[in-house]
Amino acid sequence: MADTKQQWFKDAKFGLFIHWGLYAILAGEYKGQKTDRIAEWIMNYLNIPREEYEKLAEQFDPVNFDAEDIVKRAKAWGMRYIVFTSKHHEGFAMYHSECSPYNSVDATPCKRDILKELQLACEKYDMKLGLYYSQAQDWHDPDGYVAKKDNSHINYRNYLDRKCLPQLREILTNYGKIAILWFDTPMGTTPEESVEMVKLVKELQPECIINGRIGNELGEYMTTGDNFIPRLPYEGDWEVPATLNDTWGFNKDDHNWKTPEEIIQLLVKINSRGGNYLLNIGPDGTGKVPEKSFEILDKVGAYVQANQEAIFATKRMPYEPYELSWGVLTCKEHRLYAHIFRPVSSRIQILNIENTFKRAYLVETGEELVFEPGRTCEDDAYIEVEIPKAYQDKAYYCIGMEMEEEMPVFAPIHA
Repeated sequence: MADTKQQWFKDAKFGLFIHWGLYAILAGEYKGQKTDRIAEWIMNYLNIPREEYEKLAEQFDPVNFDAEDIVKRAKAWGMRYIVFTSKHHEGFAMYHSECSPYNSVDATPCKRDILKELQLACEKYDMKLGLYYSQAQDWHDPDGYVAKKDNSHINYRNYLDRKCLPQLREILTNYGKIAILWFDTPMGTTPEESVEMVKLVKELQPECIINGRIGNELGEYMTTGDNFIPRLPYEGDWEVPATLNDTWGFNKDDHNWKTPEEIIQLLVKINSRGGNYLLNIGPDGTGKVPEKSFEILDKVGAYVQANQEAIFATKRMPYEPYELSWGVLTCKEHRLYAHIFRPVSSRIQILNIENTFKRAYLVETGEELVFEPGRTCEDDAYIEVEIPKAYQDKAYYCIGMEMEEEMPVFAPIHA
């Protein structure tokens, strides 16, 4: 069972992923050919030669990127941590790397250390900063792995010694306290090589959490597949990395946005199963975050802030029901929360909760609600809560229920 042993991560529940690199300049299209896959993989999918792709750095001048604005917004949305792509598979470092000139300071006209800007903003607003680093795939380095291509000619050890390990040392030494090292696609990395990376991280920053994609079962928490939500609760610490539309890096043609309501439901569903939701934004080539991202997340953030008691520091539901016709349940030791996503007429009933209830209330206002415990003809325990008239035609609010006994904190069944 994965265990970070860090309470902040267990309680965080909601984080911001930022995918940004040279791929944002192409925005999903190269020489008239559009990728129908995720935009940050355009170099791989469209087979763009290394010498052509690296010229994008000469165009990188993100005049609209404002790290402080993004961090302030993330704080307002209720997010507790940020994970930023310090180097994606394309091999371009979004910080001032001493071991590779292919970076946002040395290879671009803007000469900006993007990671440093984010570090300072996170420190100013007390936001935990995590870093994505593509440890195995590096499409710019001749000895880095490349997915879906022939890797028989590479000398991975040379790449590790020349670029990967030195860059890990740089980002863990020069950018303050790093909360998470978010690795990705280990590919052919051996257990010994993964251990080498883990030892380096822990030597430089012992409290830095390592995600499951370090490979070889060495992660301190489990990272699900992209946008994958388990049907039942997982044990231990885990996280769902997810997108607002279909891509991670900016794609000008991707308008398949999830609604704020869908995002709220996904967040609460993940929380009810004990996980964290790491939700992505992808700035464009100028550093501007799509307005649609802000529009969605402003509405999501309003729900999160109004009902934060029922989201942060919650634990996975120990048994069914996880979801009901009108919404989803979350819980703490002495609290059960009913997130109402569809209008209900006059009352809600929750079955299979063997406990003594002390009170029921609207989470966003604290208004006390009338409730009645009982048992069905089949002798199943239930609680029934009356809905105030003003809320009977509403959706997207939350009811809290205080209990005499603690909810169990582990799930006998997991997937």
